[in-house]
Amino acid sequence: MRNLVTLTSAAAVLAASLALPAQAATAAPQWAACPAGKGVDPRQECATLKVPMDYSDPGGPMISLAISRIRTAQPGTRRGVLLIIPGGPGSPGLNRPSVQVAKLPQAVLDRFDVVGFDPRGVGQSSPVSCGLEPRDLDLTRLKPYPDADGGIAANAAWSRRIAEACARNGGPLIRHISTRNEARDIDAIRRALGEKKLSYWGVSYGTYAGAVYATMFPERTDRVILDSNDDPDPRKVARQWLANYAVGVEDRFPDFAAWAAARDGDYGLGADAGAVRRIFLELAARLDREPLTWKGANPPLLTGNLLRETMLNVLYSDAGFPVLAGLMKAARTGAELPPANTPPEAAMQNTAAHAGATMCNDVEWPDSISRHERQVKRNREEFPLTAGMPVNLGPCAYWPYKPAERPVKVGSRGPANVMLIQNLRDPSTPYSGALKMREAFGQRARMVSVDSGGHGVYLANGNACGDRAVTGFLTGGHLPRHDQSC
Repeated sequence: MRNLVTLTSAAAVLAASLALPAQAATAAPQWAACPAGKGVDPRQECATLKVPMDYSDPGGPMISLAISRIRTAQPGTRRGVLLIIPGGPGSPGLNRPSVQVAKLPQAVLDRFDVVGFDPRGVGQSSPVSCGLEPRDLDLTRLKPYPDADGGIAANAAWSRRIAEACARNGGPLIRHISTRNEARDIDAIRRALGEKKLSYWGVSYGTYAGAVYATMFPERTDRVILDSNDDPDPRKVARQWLANYAVGVEDRFPDFAAWAAARDGDYGLGADAGAVRRIFLELAARLDREPLTWKGANPPLLTGNLLRETMLNVLYSDAGFPVLAGLMKAARTGAELPPANTPPEAAMQNTAAHAGATMCNDVEWPDSISRHERQVKRNREEFPLTAGMPVNLGPCAYWPYKPAERPVKVGSRGPANVMLIQNLRDPSTPYSGALKMREAFGQRARMVSVDSGGHGVYLANGNACGDRAVTGFLTGGHLPRHDQSC
């Protein structure tokens, strides 16, 4: 069986490399100063590449990829490129070099040009939009929270509207946004930069895109960092990522509860972690029945589901704990609620379209309403903090296009050059899912497990042990002999 799997994986990699124009010539980028903007480092340069919209039709329509770089100040020690693969799906990455050069150790900056890009369909890279109605950009629909009673009829109606709007307004590119095509775009960037091999740092969804690249093009990888790892299950892909929110929030909420309990005198949310959890669940249930007016939200109401969604986002970083605690205190005491921080509509339109296209084009999703109703009921009972959202149905149940290709099965064929770094208590990409990524890579990878909470590890939460491990691998190139704990 092991030999059969190895041969099958090898055949899949060969097909991915040969069936599509992976070796096609890509014009060298014409670099120029990036448009000035908040946080843009003056050293950052920008360029545009042309790549096929459909890689099976290389002579057909082309799309634009926006890329950026900050070159090493030490060309004599330069090793190559460190590409930053953004998360999401749907997050822009063009200005990530400006952000990360302020954090990366000098030893890394001496060895690499730091390169960023907006993935196809995002930001400055031929952006897509489904032209959604404002009501359909409600954060508690974009993540499919059931109604207060657990019903999902409203989710089904919303999901149909989104799928129909994307088919009507998304244009031809909407069919060709997928993780496989992002991996091919990454290889086009490598070729355009004249690099034989590519080092990269993928975060969140970027770990899956990076894992797919390392599987499709293993011999073109140099030093690979995958940070906050998705479960790469090829049968479910993003459906499993959504389901993992239930586990991740349960893993992470105790950190917030302990923090709030230690400040009971300030917030009045309970003197111990168990009390904070009970108060959160009671407040969410009350807001299910009696929402409060919340300026800046869409719609302008603090519902139980919007409290749950706020909680999930706050758990990404300890820095957000005061936001959730303050909101809960105000909602419980009748004080004026702090203004909601809702993303701009244009950004939400782009993110929703790209995320939906990626998730729906990567793999088929079940469309049985009765099945989802059963799943939601069980999930609400087992994981009450997320109230059934992680297993609910969404637009992919009604997506008008079939996936053009099967999902990539991440595998162990290729050089041992992959370092996974993972928080033990991550609300979005939980440790249990990261272990599946580690298993999929086999001896190609080592994992550094960090005893910390939140989403994002390297240079994100002050864990010196984890940071040293990643920096040492980037600068020295040697994986540890064994997985490590920090």
